[in-house]
Amino acid sequence: MRLHLSTAARTGLVIALAALVVVAPREAAADATIFTGVNTMPSNRAVRGFGVGISLLVIGFEFEYSSNGEDELEGAPALRTGMFNVLVQTPVPLAGLQFYGTTGAGVYREELADLQETHMGLNFGGGVKIAIAGPLRARIDYRVFTLQGSPVESKPQRIYLGLNFAF
Repeated sequence: MRLHLSTAARTGLVIALAALVVVAPREAAADATIFTGVNTMPSNRAVRGFGVGISLLVIGFEFEYSSNGEDELEGAPALRTGMFNVLVQTPVPLAGLQFYGTTGAGVYREELADLQETHMGLNFGGGVKIAIAGPLRARIDYRVFTLQGSPVESKPQRIYLGLNFAF
């Protein structure tokens, strides 16, 4: 016996199945990262930080903190950021690599000699998490920041290598 559905019934069935896929609970995955790297603008300065996040298959959310020192001779300010980010990532690792793009917003503090600026900032970038063993992964990340207000450097860039633990 063959089942015949009207166009409206087929459309309704497709919408219901799509809603079920979107609404159905999924196992959430969390991870934590510690990292070190360089802020490259206006001169290279070491940066350190950490991030904690949670992901639901393709979409993830993360809080990240980073800090680097100033270089008065180069006119390069110290920069501390606290950002809340949204990640879009491959749902499963491909050959041990999980690629992602990210964007977010938060606050920053920039200091150089007697100058200090605290304001809102935005960031976007991307990277890859590389499987090492079990829940341990390496993470390579590149970000471009857009700092609001009157910072010394309004578009700092950062690249880092981190150790990521999924749980």
